Amino acid sequence: MNSSRPLMLTLVGALFLLAPRLGAQDAETEKSKLPPPTYANVAYGPHERNVLDAWLADSTQTTPVLIYFHGGGFVAGSKANLPALALAAALRAGISVVAVNYRFAPEVSFPAHYLDCARAIQFVRHSARTWRLDPRRVALTGSSAGAGASLWVAFHDDLADPASADSIARESTRVTCVAVMGAQPTYDRRIIRQLAGEAAARHPVFANLHGLKPNELETEKAYKLYEQAAAITYLTPDDPPAFAYYSEPRGPVPPDARAGTGIHHPNLGLYLKEKMDALGIECVFLHKDQKINVTTAEFEFLSRHLFPAATK
Repeated sequence: MNSSRPLMLTLVGALFLLAPRLGAQDAETEKSKLPPPTYANVAYGPHERNVLDAWLADSTQTTPVLIYFHGGGFVAGSKANLPALALAAALRAGISVVAVNYRFAPEVSFPAHYLDCARAIQFVRHSARTWRLDPRRVALTGSSAGAGASLWVAFHDDLADPASADSIARESTRVTCVAVMGAQPTYDRRIIRQLAGEAAARHPVFANLHGLKPNELETEKAYKLYEQAAAITYLTPDDPPAFAYYSEPRGPVPPDARAGTGIHHPNLGLYLKEKMDALGIECVFLHKDQKINVTTAEFEFLSRHLFPAATK
């Protein structure tokens, strides 16, 4: 680009990738007809679900990369949920995109899902030179379970192991920024109940993620796991900025609502923002009731962090 303005205008289209989509925050049942990736089903780990797809932007320079983790309550979902039109817009803007699969419960439980996502980030960084990516400009995105995983890895201390014989494991897991939809900053059933209601606390994710039986959900064993699996537990002042969008109603959820109703309640975003604001970390919280163009807001956030030179 010859100036920052064309770049910014193109980014508005690219950030449609992060714009809210109906049904995207939980099971992500919408499927996209994606164009063939530059690299398909690349193994980043030993399990059959440790695979990712990469679409590399056409550029003579290194590009930032947006890594997508799908939702589905840690029991379902696919990298194929990435929307095709949004992918095309991102590539036109010079943003490479990676979509990741990870292992499911009940085969695995915390922290395996998160560690798969961390490993994928390390693999992408390890491939940066070959794929012409800028390892300093890595953003995470996802909805629901993918959003929770994004926040956990983003806030956690670097999971790199400098002494490892595995060169991938030596790569950093730290990222530039995070943009998430319907995120749970905590999977502590007690806090979810306080913020979003009893129906949300009956969502099966609490058993699925933590590997708990129904009669273990309110035990000391569970409480310890809840703390360890909560992204907010690891939040420190050096963590990256976040953009969080919520599309569920803001009002109270009836206690007799269908189990899981409210698991993407906006109060979870307000809770995240309160914790980040207290540490002086930027957190952009938006809800569908606000009279604001969400795509533009996302563009302003991500462009400042992925393309800082263009926004000066």
